[in-house]
Amino acid sequence: MLARNALKAAACVFVVAAAVFASGMPSMAQGVSIPNFWDPGEHLAKPDLSTLQRLRFLTTTDFPPFNFIDRRKRLTGFHVDLARAVCAELDILPKCQIQALPWDELEQAMAHGDGDAIIAGIEINAETRKRFEFSRPYLRIPARFIARKSDRLGEPMGEVVLRHRVGLVAGSQHLIWFDTVFPRGLREVFPTRQAALDALQAGRIDLVFSDAVSLSFWLLSEASKDCCAFAGGPYLPSSDFSQGLAIAFPKGRTDLSAAADYALKEISENGVFAELYLRYFPLGLY
Repeated sequence: MLARNALKAAACVFVVAAAVFASGMPSMAQGVSIPNFWDPGEHLAKPDLSTLQRLRFLTTTDFPPFNFIDRRKRLTGFHVDLARAVCAELDILPKCQIQALPWDELEQAMAHGDGDAIIAGIEINAETRKRFEFSRPYLRIPARFIARKSDRLGEPMGEVVLRHRVGLVAGSQHLIWFDTVFPRGLREVFPTRQAALDALQAGRIDLVFSDAVSLSFWLLSEASKDCCAFAGGPYLPSSDFSQGLAIAFPKGRTDLSAAADYALKEISENGVFAELYLRYFPLGLY
């Protein structure tokens, strides 16, 4: 659940920035790095799912841009389109169903046989591996710095944080990681991410360090007033932030997790994943 909680704060920012998708996405997508976590030399066999009656994905409606209800009252989002792309790659699209439930009902619904997969941001850890079979991660969420454009801050960030004050959120994994990696860095701790962003805009601090999803949609929103941009590259230590987002299946259904791995690798190589990524993350995360 931590993977989902760490990104949930992006939801309100995404709602504000949603209009950008309709008008500004193509131009903003230029130069965006598409993440690829697959070994190009690895061969995964296409599974035979001809006897599969249906594949029911469970998700939620409150985790934009991953899954949410759009202005036309339709279930949509990165996870929704990714599930459909997986089904299309496996040639089972007519058998593919997607249902939204409250977050705290997802696991019970699948345990009762009311779903075959959960695509909603369940964290991969030792405890959840006891209950689920996971696909390989299809997306890892990096941490990033943002700074005011006028300050032109960038690499090497190790030197930047010694001379410029960084805003971090109290109790976050990003604060713990920052203090470990940059023990001599100048930093100020805020109760919320929004408080840190307000301080950055007001010039009271010079950078903010947090997850790239929340930061990217704030940068796209009117609230940012186009003040800021990413500074330096992404940070992706999985042991500190998240092992990534993956599809969860009932324990023992290695056939389904293997099928998802095949499909996810194929859509990564044939450009479908890139299309979805740019649709929902036009500023990019990396």
